[in-house]
Amino acid sequence: MGCQEELLVEKVCEIYHKISSLDNLKPSIHVNSLFTQLVETCIAQCHIDITKLSERVTEVRWKLINLCGEAEGHLESHFSALILADHQNPIKNISLFPYYSNYLKLTQLEFSLLSKSCTRVPNRIAFVGSGPLPLTSIVLARDHLKTTCFHNYDIDSSANSKAVKLVSSDPDLSKRMFFHTDDIMNVSSELRQYEVVFLAALVGMDKKGKAQVITHLSEHMAPGASILLRSAHGARAFLYPVIDPSELLGFEVLSIYHPTDEVINSVIVARKVLRPIHSLNQGVGSTILPGKCSDMHDFNLLSHGNKIEEVTIEEKLKLS
Repeated sequence: MGCQEELLVEKVCEIYHKISSLDNLKPSIHVNSLFTQLVETCIAQCHIDITKLSERVTEVRWKLINLCGEAEGHLESHFSALILADHQNPIKNISLFPYYSNYLKLTQLEFSLLSKSCTRVPNRIAFVGSGPLPLTSIVLARDHLKTTCFHNYDIDSSANSKAVKLVSSDPDLSKRMFFHTDDIMNVSSELRQYEVVFLAALVGMDKKGKAQVITHLSEHMAPGASILLRSAHGARAFLYPVIDPSELLGFEVLSIYHPTDEVINSVIVARKVLRPIHSLNQGVGSTILPGKCSDMHDFNLLSHGNKIEEVTIEEKLKLS
């Protein structure tokens, strides 16, 4: 590990010790300041291979990911309540969320990548781990997929209650957004109804848990359906779990995108398959069948006036 990488790890560990000593992680000037420092440190242009971290730093990383997840939950709940204070039309205030611009960029990216994996507009999308402030579903439904129905899954009933109140005032979104309180591991036959499944970054907080969720989705998603997974790369892996594309058994990896700006999450797009093929999974035994996209409406990205921002594994190798 070079000097720059060592300094970054040292800084991250220093911030971790400050965060772990806090009484709680609810939004406050001090809490917000520490997490802002952490994010700014981790999005710096510094390559870190997390597989080569020491045992001590690896332990810090996993603890930090859990702390970030807890803090993110508090932040979303806080701003959900703040936004809902406008009882007449709360959804007009979602831009109050401090990372709203990041969600706009991330959602634009995910929509662009999705349009490359399937040429038809999906009728039904599932979002797993939607939370009290389902910004991805809202932005996709409002700005990009204006006829698609979104089924949002979260294990927390109070989170879903807040989300329902948020969209209920919108005459369009209230008809196309649905919320289900359930552990996705208990959802099986319903998963075959969705042409696309989004998996939030914090669903499956450790490697084993993430693998179990992905395996479950692979077993129950419809053949040809797409999955979008949020991962992390480099120092951003101190904030979110990393998904190894080679471990996406039962899926054909179509594209991977690693951000270089203030957006934190990497995005992986894959397709549920049925017979062995050669794909970006690097030798993983995948399977394929004609895509379920055949029963979707025409989906032409150019008609939406958006620009594709995709970097595949092969393109990344050419750039490196």
